[in-house]
Amino acid sequence: MHMKSEKEEVLRFLDGQGIGFEEDVEYTMVLEEGEKVVGTGSLNRNVLKCIAVDGEHRSMGLMNRIVGHLIQEAYQRGETHLFVYTKPSNEVLFTQLGFHKIISLHDEVLLLENSGDGFSDYLKALGGCKVEGERIASIVVNCNPFTKGHRHLIEKAAVENDWLHVFVVWEGKSLFPSDVRHALVEEGTKDIRNVTVHRGKDYIISAATFPSYFLKEGQDAVEIHGKLDLCLFAAFIAPALGITRRYVGEEPYCPVTKKYNEIMKEILPAYGIEVCEIPRLSADGDAISASKVRRLIRRDDYMSLWRIVPETTYRFLLSEEGRKIAATIKESQSRH
Repeated sequence: MHMKSEKEEVLRFLDGQGIGFEEDVEYTMVLEEGEKVVGTGSLNRNVLKCIAVDGEHRSMGLMNRIVGHLIQEAYQRGETHLFVYTKPSNEVLFTQLGFHKIISLHDEVLLLENSGDGFSDYLKALGGCKVEGERIASIVVNCNPFTKGHRHLIEKAAVENDWLHVFVVWEGKSLFPSDVRHALVEEGTKDIRNVTVHRGKDYIISAATFPSYFLKEGQDAVEIHGKLDLCLFAAFIAPALGITRRYVGEEPYCPVTKKYNEIMKEILPAYGIEVCEIPRLSADGDAISASKVRRLIRRDDYMSLWRIVPETTYRFLLSEEGRKIAATIKESQSRH
């Protein structure tokens, strides 16, 4: 057997295994016997995905070879904290390969990591930020970039509660990098005394990075992502900080976000967490959104930008680093 990467062969093989291929993969390896593909696996940043072994070869240790090779490749790329999203029926298989279960949702999805204390360490770190109070609220934001709409939502939640925890989604697909988005939120809210801004890291799961290759035909990736992310938040993250409320802005544009908000209203109250949906702040008759900011950047319309972003964000957009990001936005067709 030898390793090579032939996309068409991989696609045919995965289709025969009832598994899809995801275009965001950065690396794929293939095991062949003669001209026949008998196993494959892929990598996107720190997530192992699209892993499959032919049924006739499953007792030959090929899964160990594939996962071992992907781990080695990830380490060479500087990614040491690794994750797998897969079917719950694969739990024993991946735990035998050194992964540890974080959460499982019935027969829909299982999330594992290669660290036995990664999630517990994250929760302990959060616990160090816990503030006692009767009303402890939370907001999860992407802020790509931070707008006056985000600021409005945070201000309202801060006024109505004793303390507010803001989580910035941590993923590499947004045009504004994670560390920049986090810094913009911190800088744009530093005058609000009862706010803590957290890095979401790998435990606030982004819809943009949630893999769906393993889902059965007819399963709704948006719904399953929402359930996984919200159950992880409600069962572990919220208790670590004593959170009893989660604020969210109304979603007039994106159907994916709108559906996520509806799933939130179903799941969080069962854990004793109240969902507070707030009307979007508007400017010139339109709801303020980060996507509108990016459209204005593409048009070099900085006069209009001034009306919908805080001064801190505007100053950043005029900086050298902000100009570089603006150039990337103009070249990109990404909606993120």
